[in-house]
Amino acid sequence: MNSENNIDFPTIKDRNGSDEIDMEILNETIEYIRPAVQADGGDIKLASVNEGTVNIEMLGACQGCPLSIATLKSGIERILMDKVPGVVEVIAT
Repeated sequence: MNSENNIDFPTIKDRNGSDEIDMEILNETIEYIRPAVQADGGDIKLASVNEGTVNIEMLGACQGCPLSIATLKSGIERILMDKVPGVVEVIAT
């Protein structure tokens, strides 16, 4: 991985529960996640952000897949909550 793909994520101890979501970090983190989702024939796109809730659009093979909610909650949400200050929930459209 080259240096331009390295994302300087804040650590958990650097977080404040009322942090405003940094859209640059959020978008970089989504781009970091996308290749794994694309490898299974799907894709994700940021739909909206509202008071700590990130709305992700599930695309391709993810649409209608019974495992997409598990992917969203145990994968995407976990990573976003861990890496992006201010994210409290991730939902899908």
